Amino acid sequence: MKKRLLLLAASGTVLTSCLLFEAAPAPTKVKIAVLMYGHKAEFVQMMVRHGKQHPAVTSGLAALTFYDGRYDPAVQNDQAQLAINLKYDAIIVNPMDFEANIDVVTKANAAHIPVIVTNARLDTQEMTSAVDSDDVLGGYMEARSVLQELGCKGNVVIIEGPKGGSGEIQRGQGNEKAISECPPGAVRILERKTANWSRSEAMDLMQNWLQKHRGRINGVIAQNDEMALGSIEAIKAAGLNVHDYAIAGIDGVSDALNAVKRGEMTSILQDAKGQMQASIDIAIRAVLGPGYLPMSAIWKQYEEDMEWNSGQSKHYLVPWTIVTPTNVDGLLESRK
Repeated sequence: MKKRLLLLAASGTVLTSCLLFEAAPAPTKVKIAVLMYGHKAEFVQMMVRHGKQHPAVTSGLAALTFYDGRYDPAVQNDQAQLAINLKYDAIIVNPMDFEANIDVVTKANAAHIPVIVTNARLDTQEMTSAVDSDDVLGGYMEARSVLQELGCKGNVVIIEGPKGGSGEIQRGQGNEKAISECPPGAVRILERKTANWSRSEAMDLMQNWLQKHRGRINGVIAQNDEMALGSIEAIKAAGLNVHDYAIAGIDGVSDALNAVKRGEMTSILQDAKGQMQASIDIAIRAVLGPGYLPMSAIWKQYEEDMEWNSGQSKHYLVPWTIVTPTNVDGLLESRK
C-alpha cells in the first residue's frame, strides 16, 4: 500500500512538472511592420538591408516585414491599417508625405501600437519617437559645397525631392540659407523643380535646362544623390565637361561615392544603417520595456552625438558625413 501511494505521489510530481513546463511562456518575438515609401532607390534598399542585419533580427528576437509604399502616401496609410489588423507589435514608417502620412501615426495611436518615424519627418509630435538626420543642415551643407566651388557667384539650378515631403521642404530651406549667405544678387537660381528623387527624371530636367540656358548654368544643387547623378548623365550626354559644373547631392549612394572619386560631385552621406537600426532598437524598447538594451553598434559609433536615453527621446538625429577623397574608399569598402 505504501509503495502504491509513493508511486502515485511520484507520478503526480512528474505530471505537475510536465504541466509547469508546458505552461512556460515562449520567448517573445517582437513583430515590426516597416512601411517604406518606395523600394526603387538605392538608399531605401540600403535601409532594408541594414534592417535585416540588425542583431535583434538575426538572433530571432525581432521579425521585420517590409512594405513597399510605391511612392504613394495613400498606399502607406492603407498599409498602416493592414499592420494594425495583423496585430503587429510596432510600426516603423518612412513617410512619403509630411502631411498626408500623419494618418499612420493617428491609426497606430488609436490601436495602442508604438510608431517610429524614420528617415523623413511628419508634421506631428504624436509618434512614439522619430529617427532621422537634420535635413535643413544637410541641404545647407550640399548647397554650401556648390557655392564654395563657385566662389559664391553664378547661376544654379535646384533639383528638388517630391513636393510636400519633409526632405524637399527642409533641404530646400537649407539650400536657401546657404544662398542667402552669399552677397545679394551674386547667386541666381535659374530653375527649381522636382524630379521625385529619380535619376531618370533629373536627367530629363537637366537636358531641358541645358538647352534652355545654354552655357549659363554653373552649379547643380540636387536634393539627393540620384538626382545629382541624373544631372551628370545629362551633362555628359550633351557632350559637355562635367568638371565645368559644381554639383552636389545627399545620401552617399554607391554611384555617388564613385562620382566623388572621379571629382564629378560632392555627396553628403546620410547613414542608412544608423537611421534604420536605431529605429528598430527604439521600436523593440517600446514593446519590451526598459529592460531592453540596444543591440545595434550604431549607439557606440555615435555616442558623442546621439544618446540612447533608454529609448525614450522624442527625436534622435543621426549625424551627416561629408564624403571626401580621403574617406570615400573606406565607405565603398564597407559596402562589399
